[in-house]
Amino acid sequence: MTEPHLLVAGASGVIGTEAVEHFARAGWRVTALSRRAPVTSPDAAYRHLALDLDDRAACEAAVAALPPVTHLVYAAVAEAPGLVGGWYDEALIERNGAMFANILDPLAAAGALAHVSILQGTKAYGAHHHAVEVPAREDRPRDDHPNFYWRHEDHLRARAAEAGFAFTIWRPQVLLGAAPGAAMNPVAAIGAFAALCRELGRPFAYPGGATTVWELVDTGLLAEAFEWAAGSPAAAGETFNIANGDVMVPAHAWPHLAAALGLPAVDPQPARLVDFFAAAETQAAWARLVARHGLREPDLAALLGQSHHYVDLLAGSRIAEKAVPVLLSTIKLRQAGFAPCRDSLASLLHWIGRMVDLRLLPPFGEPA
Repeated sequence: MTEPHLLVAGASGVIGTEAVEHFARAGWRVTALSRRAPVTSPDAAYRHLALDLDDRAACEAAVAALPPVTHLVYAAVAEAPGLVGGWYDEALIERNGAMFANILDPLAAAGALAHVSILQGTKAYGAHHHAVEVPAREDRPRDDHPNFYWRHEDHLRARAAEAGFAFTIWRPQVLLGAAPGAAMNPVAAIGAFAALCRELGRPFAYPGGATTVWELVDTGLLAEAFEWAAGSPAAAGETFNIANGDVMVPAHAWPHLAAALGLPAVDPQPARLVDFFAAAETQAAWARLVARHGLREPDLAALLGQSHHYVDLLAGSRIAEKAVPVLLSTIKLRQAGFAPCRDSLASLLHWIGRMVDLRLLPPFGEPA
């Protein structure tokens, strides 16, 4: 029997980093594939392979040189500057489709592949185009709009039918993890915002509207689900929504978040984090924090990736003014046999603490 060997594509992102950590802790052979190395625990045992997924020949050569790969978690994504505009860009849709094919095709041809997990999300329901039915359910017809999700899914189904491997498609909600430089990691933006508000002596106020509702998912929970799906016949060929199991009204949660970080609670003050992080005084304050605490990322933009754009979207009027928030039904996943859940406020605080431990954020004071 071939030794289980997981390849995580997009290993430096918010999903990929925790997948690498989780499977390494579970004793799997893990290869982390990304252009830059993931930021992980020093004792996490895995091999990092720097690879550009746009380069098909390089992908084919890399797969040929690896020990047989039995499992793939595909968490790579190419996003446009500013984030949202790229979701409608046909060229970027094509690029993301090609990236996936470039690594899946040689893995499928190699013959050892047993299971693949790929990621979609609420954009599968057209949430970036129109109001969606709540709760969104996996059995609804495909929403007819251009999306690289459909390129991935159609290609995956075709290759799985040819090569005989199983697959699972995941639709997570807003992700929480510890990865720096990610396209969509609210923890980096919120944690840096809190640290910089304290350094600048300004209120740590929720920057959005009072009516916004968030549904979050801990990347540790998602990694557990990947492992469950890898060995569960109930997950084969299925699409699952996944979320922590609760919801968060951030304006309500913010005072508790502030207290846990040792910061005073104040009323919401709508603002754009993109503008806050770009300000000269903010940049200077970050430089002071880096010097004082020996932080590993001196470049604030490199820490944030595009996560500040993402939080602005989540907290802004485009979301808050929706008559009905975008919420997912996770009943199908529970009925299939995966029941773990997370408390979302505790999850957010956990991942802020994890970024502190990794010296990506400065330490916070005692809880208020």
